[in-house]
Amino acid sequence: MVDKFVEDRADGVSAGTQVEGKTDEIDFETLKSGGLIKQRQRDMFTVRLRCPGGRVPLSKLEKIVDVAKKYAGDYVHLSFRQSIELPYVDYRDFKVISDELGKVGQTIASCGPRVRVPTACSGCEYNPNGLMDTQKMTKLVDERFFGTDLPHKFKLSFSGCPVDCARTSEMDMGFQGAVKPVWDSETCIGCRICSSACKEGAIESDPETGHPMYFPEKCLYCGDCIRTCPTDSWRAGIRGWIVRVGGKHGRHPVIGHKIAEFVSDEDAMRVIAKTLAWYRENGEEFGRTRIGTILQIPEKWESYLSTLREEFGSKILTNPRPPSACEIHFE
Repeated sequence: MVDKFVEDRADGVSAGTQVEGKTDEIDFETLKSGGLIKQRQRDMFTVRLRCPGGRVPLSKLEKIVDVAKKYAGDYVHLSFRQSIELPYVDYRDFKVISDELGKVGQTIASCGPRVRVPTACSGCEYNPNGLMDTQKMTKLVDERFFGTDLPHKFKLSFSGCPVDCARTSEMDMGFQGAVKPVWDSETCIGCRICSSACKEGAIESDPETGHPMYFPEKCLYCGDCIRTCPTDSWRAGIRGWIVRVGGKHGRHPVIGHKIAEFVSDEDAMRVIAKTLAWYRENGEEFGRTRIGTILQIPEKWESYLSTLREEFGSKILTNPRPPSACEIHFE
C-alpha cells in the first residue's frame, strides 16, 4: 500500500539495475531494503550509502560529492546512524549512480530485516578517552555480518569508553570499551590526584597516607585514574568490551542491559555470531519482531543466556537483567 502523501500511485518502478536480486519492475519495499528509499515526490528516492563506523575516506567522499552534484539534490543528509544519504535521486539514475560510486568501492547500504551497517565513535586511535579500537571492530563486523538475513533489523554499535557516544544500550547489540584498574601500593606517593580525577566516587583518599581507597562497585572502568596517575601506580588490569543486548529506538524504545564484561575482540565476534544464530532460530515464530522484544519473554531470555554460556561460560554475567521497555508516549 502506498502512503497517500506519496505522489506516486504505483507501488514500484523499473529501476534499470538489480536490487535485492530483482530487476525490471521493483516494488518500493524491495528498493528500500536495498538502500533506495522512496520520497514523497514523484520518481524521487533517497540513496543511503554504506559508511561503517561513520568513517569515509577522502577518495570516496570526493566521488560521493561528484555523484551528488550530478544526480541528487543540493545537499547530502547525514543519518542518525552515520550513513551519508543522497536525496532527490531519480530512479532512472540508480544504475549510473551505483556504477560511478563503485569505481571507488563505495557501496549502497541496505534496510529491511537484516544486519545493518555498524556505527561507532572514533575509538582509541586519536580520542584520549578511547579504550578500545571501535573502528577496527566496525570494519570486521561490517565485512562479516552486514546484510545477514534475520527476522527483523539488527543494529550494532561500538563505543570506545563509558561516555558511550554510540549509545550501546539502544542497539540490538552494543559494545562499550572498558578497562579495569589495578593499584600498586609500592609506587604510590599518596598525591591524591586519582581521587580528584574519579568522577564516580570510586576512589577516595586515605586522610593520613593519601593512598587511594577503591570501591569497585562504583567504578565505570573509564581509566581516568590510570591516565592521571603521575607514577603509574594505577595500571590497566584488563581491557575489553562491555556487551549489551536487546535495545532499540522507535515508537516504543527498549533498553538493552549488560550481559558480559571485558570481552576480547575475538570473543566479541563470536558473541555476535552466536546471537545472530539464536535470533534467526528463535525469532521466526514471532514474525518481524526485534530481538529485544523477544528477550523480554522469560523463557526466551533464559534460552539465550544458556546458549551463550555453552560457549563462553563464566564470561557471561551470573544474573544479567533482560531488556526493559522504556515507554515515551504513554508515561
